[in-house]
Formats: sequence, C-alpha cells, structure tokens
Amino acid sequence: MRFVKSGILIPTLFVLLAHPMALGGKMPEIVNDLSYLQACNVVWDTPSTDSSGSMPLGNGDIGLNLWVEPNGDLVFYLSKTDAWSANNRLLKVGRVRITLEPPLQSGGDFFRQELRLTNGDIVVQAGSGQKPVQLRVWVDANRPVVWVDLESPHPVQVRVALELWRQRNRKLEGKELFSAYGMMGSPDPVVEHADTVLEADRDCIIWYHRNPTSIFELTLRHQGLESLIGKLPDPLQNRTFGGMIRGAGLVRADRYTLRSTAPARQFSIAVHVLIGQTETAEEWVSRLRAQAKRVEAVGRAQARAAHQRWWLNFWRRSWIVVSGGAEAEVITRGYALQRFMNACAGRGAYPIKFNGSIFTVDSREPDEHFDADYRRWGGEYWFQNTRLPYWALLCAGDYDLLRPLFEMYLKALPLAKERTKRYFGHEGAYFPETITSWGTYANVNYGWNREGKPVSYIDNPYIRYYYSCNLELLALALEYFSHTADKRFLNETLLPLADAVIAFYDRHFARDSEGKLLLKPSQSLETYPDTVNPLPDIAGLRWVLEGLLRLPVGKDSVARRHLWRRLIGQLPPLPMKTEEGQTFLLPAQEILAPPINSEDPELYAVFPYRLYGVGKPDLEVARNTYARRPYKGNEGWRQDPIWAALLGLAEEASAMVAQRFATKHPGSRFPAFWGPNYDWIPDQDHGCVGMLALQMMLMQTDGDRILLLPAWRKEWDVSFRLHAPGRTMVGGVWRGGKMRSLKVTPSWREKDVTVVAK
Repeated sequence: MRFVKSGILIPTLFVLLAHPMALGGKMPEIVNDLSYLQACNVVWDTPSTDSSGSMPLGNGDIGLNLWVEPNGDLVFYLSKTDAWSANNRLLKVGRVRITLEPPLQSGGDFFRQELRLTNGDIVVQAGSGQKPVQLRVWVDANRPVVWVDLESPHPVQVRVALELWRQRNRKLEGKELFSAYGMMGSPDPVVEHADTVLEADRDCIIWYHRNPTSIFELTLRHQGLESLIGKLPDPLQNRTFGGMIRGAGLVRADRYTLRSTAPARQFSIAVHVLIGQTETAEEWVSRLRAQAKRVEAVGRAQARAAHQRWWLNFWRRSWIVVSGGAEAEVITRGYALQRFMNACAGRGAYPIKFNGSIFTVDSREPDEHFDADYRRWGGEYWFQNTRLPYWALLCAGDYDLLRPLFEMYLKALPLAKERTKRYFGHEGAYFPETITSWGTYANVNYGWNREGKPVSYIDNPYIRYYYSCNLELLALALEYFSHTADKRFLNETLLPLADAVIAFYDRHFARDSEGKLLLKPSQSLETYPDTVNPLPDIAGLRWVLEGLLRLPVGKDSVARRHLWRRLIGQLPPLPMKTEEGQTFLLPAQEILAPPINSEDPELYAVFPYRLYGVGKPDLEVARNTYARRPYKGNEGWRQDPIWAALLGLAEEASAMVAQRFATKHPGSRFPAFWGPNYDWIPDQDHGCVGMLALQMMLMQTDGDRILLLPAWRKEWDVSFRLHAPGRTMVGGVWRGGKMRSLKVTPSWREKDVTVVAK
C-alpha cells in the first residue's frame, strides 16, 4: 500500500504508525449500524395530490409507486420488469386503492409517510400522534408478493379496490404513440388491449392483461429475418400478467372490490403478481393460484425476517457517505436513493429501463397528459442509455443486478448471428444501438418503406452504422469478470459474445493499403453519422482486445488469442490532432457529414474505454480534449462528471456531482425522480452518472492498481466501502485531509493500493 501526497511517496510503515486503527484495530466504519441511512430516508408529513407524489418501492422485479391521497386512501401502481404488451410497451400491472372507515386521518391531524431504506418498506402513520393507525407496505425481496399490513388502535373497516384504466381495446394515436416507439409510422393501427377481471372466488380479486396478438413475427418478417419464425420463441404472444388480491377477513363486494366482513384492529393484504406465457388464460390463473399458495405457506415472520436480511446485506456490501455541509448531505442521499431504485428494479427478467424504470406515473408534462403506461421512447433499449446504470453497479458490488443485462443480449445472440449473415453475408454478430427486448431493430428505425432498399439498409441515420455499442457491452462484461472471477460467466456469456462481436469487426471491415482496419462506412456515436475510423470503435477495440488477452483461457483458445493479437496489430491509431502546441483527440479520422446530435465521442478514450486517465500516460492529451469538447452538459446521459473525475479534475467533478444530485424533476415529489431530461421520468441515467462519477472521484482502478481519492474535493470528508477487480473490497475513512483508516480485503491486495491526495 502506498500513499501519495503532493507528489511525495509516504512509506507505508509511517502511515501504520500514524493511524493505529490500521494495525488491526476495528476500522471506524460509521455505517456498521447503517445509521447514515436514517438521514437518507424520505419522510413526508402531508399526503400527496396524485401519483406525481408517489414513492418507489420494489423487490428487483415487482415495483410500486405509492402515495396517500388527501382523503386518506392509500394508492399504489403495480409494475413488473417483464410486463410487455403485444406492441412491446412495458405496461403497468394495475393500480390498487385501500380505503379505511373511519378514514386514515380521522381522529387527528398527524400524518407521516416514510420510505425506510434499511427495511425495504414504506410505513404510513396517521390520525392521532399518540396512537396512530399504521400501514406498512413491503414487496417481499424473495417472493413475488406485495404485503400491506395494517395495525390500528381501534377497529376499522377495510375496502380494497382494483382500479383498471385499460377497460377496452384502444387505438394509440398522436403523441401517445411515442410510447409504442417501435411501431410509430406503422401502416396498421397500433392497439392496446383491454384487461380482464374474473368472477373469481368469494375471497379474492383476480385480473390479467393477455396479449392476443404480437408484433414479433411481423417484425422478423419486415426486417428480412423470416427464416427465424418458428425457430425462436415469440416473447409476446399470450404473455399474460396480472395478479390476485386477498387477505384474511376480506370478501368480495364485486369483481373489483374486497371489503372486510367485520371491523378489526389488524389486517394483512396480499397482492400476488405473476407473468407467464400460457396456452390458455385458465392455465395462467391456475399457476397464479398455485404460486399464491406457495408464497403464503411461508410464515409471515419468517418471510419478513428474510426480506429485512436481504436489504441489510444489500446496504452493508457498499456505501459512500460524504460529509462537510448541506451539499455533501444531498450527494450522500442522492447516491443512496439511486442505488435503492436500482435494487428495486434490477433483479427482474429484463434490464432496467433508462426511460422511467418501472416507476412511471401519470404524465403531467406540458401537452403530455397520459396514463402511467406512457414513456417516451417506448419499450426499446438504447444501449447508450441502458449501460450507464450498469457501470455504476460494479464498484457498488451489486453484481446480481448486472445479470439481466447480459442475459438479454446473450439470449438475442442467435438472432444477431442470423441477421449478420443475412444482411452482410459473413459470420459474427452485432446488436444495433437500439433494440427490442428480443434483439431486432425497432421497426420505425429500420424503416417501414423498404422499396428499393437492400435488407441491410437502416433508415435511421442516428444508428445506421452504429456498432460500437457491442464493444462497450464486452468492456462491461470484462469488468464484471475482473470483479467476480466467475468462470461460468466467462465461458457461457463473455466468450460467446466476444467471439461473435470480434468476428463481426474482423470480417465486416476492409483493410487499408497498410493492412490496417478501415472502418468505413461508419459513424461516431449518434453525433457524426458518416465517418472514417471513428474513435469510439478504435478505442473500444483496443481496450477490449487487450482485456480479452488477459483472460485465463485454456489451450482450446489458441485460435482466439491469435485473432485478438492480429486485430490489435491491425488497429489504426486513435484520431488526434496538434494545434497551437496542444494535442487532443478527435471524434474520427475523417468526418464526412455535419453532426446531428450532441455527444463527445472523442472522450470515449477516457470512458468507457480507460486508455487515458489519472496515473496513465499522456494525461494532458485527454485533459486538452476535455477542455475543447464542443458539447458540455450535466444532465441525463451526459458523461461530463465521469470524465472530469477520471481526469483528476476534482473541483469540476465535485461541482457537477453536487449539482446533478440536487436537480430532480420539478413535477415529482420524490427527491430521486430525476428528469425528464432527454428521456423520461424518473431518468435512470441522470442518477447513475452521478453515482459513477462519485465512485470515480473516490477510487479508480488500472489493472491491479487501485488509486484512492484521485479526484476528491479537499473540503469533503467521506466514509466508504467500494468493490474493485480481483474480488477486492476497499473501505476507509477520510477526514480532515487525512486517511484516518483503511482496510483492504483480501489483505494481500494492500500492496496495490495508492492513496492520492491533492
């Protein structure tokens, strides 16, 4: 372990003597009891007007937007990560309203609603401040069920109502069609189908949304992939999602409503949620009943204890607690709340949606008054936007949340291979920048009018030759493996994806007169639609190929390694220029058309491909590039604070992180509902860029090296635990400009740690 201050190397022994805690005494981890999270809890002392005043909650797959209305009704939207409609919209599952008699707030004017992070629940208390009525809502971290537990000092009547807005089949038109993005411009009507409520048992409500149609086959046929029809399963046809509401002491008043048979002081209401593809609706109902029976067979106390253990373990595996004024408190809270939202939506069947996650609500934007199923840019995944939450998961140690992203792309790999062969006549595979959940282009991007166009021609110029997203997917997978050393992931996910993507680059592009790859036609992100040798692709290939060569692959990978080495030798140099004594990077070797977006692709050599940065050669080249970047900003997916942190620009990075975590959507009550920015509410890129930048201010890694505090603001104190490659955890307390304690696990990794303080 080394400490650097003002460029002077301080011997490790001196540090150990100066800080006895490092000699084996207990590290003063101020969050051992997670007390800092108490200040991060969200507490409201008044009800909310509507869903814009909702709090998020979830178990990684099932999500809630919960609020209490002025009349005392508790209301929540239900969502799930795989509730795909026939048109590939990610819909809400339903809405539930709970009404008490006497009303929740009767008997006094006391009201308190609290999101409790360590417990993973929301508690509402109202009425008398001395003896309030309490409602505790939690989404079981281990089972597909929502529980609402009521305790009252006096007997109350309970009414539970299912509220559905998809009452009939309805054509999507005008601006609302934007939420079915891939089907915009379709020659056929885009119809959202109605939900169904059963005349079910006397003690429960059962409802579902079932897709009687699917755009899957239409999409394959339209995009020249009809050979895959029947070979790949249709992910939308007969997809059915809904649930069951029931609770002891409750009976049906009608199809939509349960009521209590008698007043009582305690009630527990279960909302079971299921999504599946079944031949018949009856089969889905049968599965739902069986699932509910299994869930309720587990003792409530046992289930509640396991739920709380999950959340405690989640919070204990990493943290960043910044102190030093109100600005620092906003950062600590923003970081914790965004991480909480990642956990609420990150363990489902599909990745986190950048444009609202599973927490969309009724739209109140100017000229956009839509229901909670609406989201700008629809159900497709833009990799540029999808990736940012996932980079922030690595240092946090939230590896389980990364798996849905890799699984979606791996599942789509057979389609990607077939598309490559069909479109270009060679082996390998590529994923478009914008894809459906099964891997095709969005039809609106591919283009509806195909007259006179080859099958490979993409209408949308923003993504026509956009391939670098494939390299960043590999970079993220390499980083995941460097952290986890998961051999199964290496063999079953990373290598199959790498083989396909690297083969695509090798065979898709010609070589120039010097034998170097000639990336043409190509583009540099969305901004420069026609280029030669774009920097993101060159930097990405260099970073990924060098990472692949470091993998512990066996003798059966001789051919792979030969290909990787050969391609490194064929890479053109990074585009750069020297002007007035300054050298800086360029978006591409040649730019053949004007920009159409506002990204800074030249800085992709800093992030996501870490060729430049603190402790690396030619730092000034990267800093010159950053200073000259044409598009500056600090909202949504813009990466300026990440680049500033990686370049050691502490004051600039800290100012942007502070601003980012202080800038929420003005129309939402919850402090971590950012946006809409370029996308939708809550904007997941906005918060996760802030997370990642803060992590990079604290810790950066380069191979085996771990640099601490490379871009840290001197006025801030911090307690932290972060995860690094090599299954390493680094925790410490920095206070008053000194490292008060530092613990590296495993201990033999201490030699790789350098503390940089400016």
